[in-house]
Amino acid sequence: MLAPPVYPDFEQAYVDVLRHITYAHQYRNAPRGNASRESLGLSFELANPRERLPYLAARKVNPAFHFAEALWYLSGRDDVEMIEYYAPRMRAVSQDGKTVRGSAYGSRIFQPIGGGDREGDGDRDDAVSPFDRVLSLLRTETASKRGLLPIFEAHEMTVPDNPDMSCAIALHLLVRAGRLHMVCYMRANDCDRGLLADVFSFTMIQEYAAVQLGLELGTYIHHIGSAHLGDRDLDRVDRVLTEAADRPAASTSRFPFPPMPADTAPTTLATVLRHEEALRTNQAPYRPADLAELGLAPYWQQVLLLFEAQRQLTHCPADPVEKDVLTSLDAGPRWLLAHRWPSRMPRGFEPVR
Repeated sequence: MLAPPVYPDFEQAYVDVLRHITYAHQYRNAPRGNASRESLGLSFELANPRERLPYLAARKVNPAFHFAEALWYLSGRDDVEMIEYYAPRMRAVSQDGKTVRGSAYGSRIFQPIGGGDREGDGDRDDAVSPFDRVLSLLRTETASKRGLLPIFEAHEMTVPDNPDMSCAIALHLLVRAGRLHMVCYMRANDCDRGLLADVFSFTMIQEYAAVQLGLELGTYIHHIGSAHLGDRDLDRVDRVLTEAADRPAASTSRFPFPPMPADTAPTTLATVLRHEEALRTNQAPYRPADLAELGLAPYWQQVLLLFEAQRQLTHCPADPVEKDVLTSLDAGPRWLLAHRWPSRMPRGFEPVR
């Protein structure tokens, strides 16, 4: 088969990737002491990139983290302060305690290129980000093959024992038949941990780009050089595979992911992030009724409801998450929160399905 296998949603792709590396891996190795199973040159395609989350009780996905990381990328940030609230381990890879280099993919995509006249091409328009350059290209050359967003930078190799070398190499946007497709190239992927976050965030970037271009969302293709599973995670992987085997395939995509609103713009993201900061820093609680008054589309109100739930989980550790917040969430995020934090659910609360 020359083309990668096609899956209707990420959950089915994720399970197959875990199964393949667990039982058909090519190598056993331990780079930097991390014992793992490895397969080289692994790829898959998602027919519907919106279905970007696995609903597997054994995996215990935190949807608040995934939306926060996607917004961190989309805003071009590289600060530790925001992302460590949702993923404390990120501080460990910061070289200065303030910023993240290799893993801050959004800073490579959404920040201006800088550097003046590069390679003598005479172009000194440093105020334009690679993302905006690619969108401009695709608006005028719809059949272009040049819509590439580089992420990995050669200078990362010069850092001795670099704790934060970019795993992502590039994202490639292609307009075909009125749809925006994306191809992702990964240097390496931890397929139990990083793969979930990467696919969620990259497909969010793809959908955001499609909205800016006024195009339908196309397919998403994910290529990995080194696809691996750490031995430390094999027990969880085994539980995930057992759960998936016990559930019929028809039960996947049971919580359809809503489309990003067509009027989503940089100002929308800035507004969402302003409220995210207020919740993250515990400045005030946000009731569902409060969110309805913000002038944001229901899609983004749902994201802020997740951040409110995260605020309660983080800043009110002795209390259950308030029932009105949970019942105001769509069924999918509510199911994920209930399976991630069962002990923090209100008494008598039952997640759907």
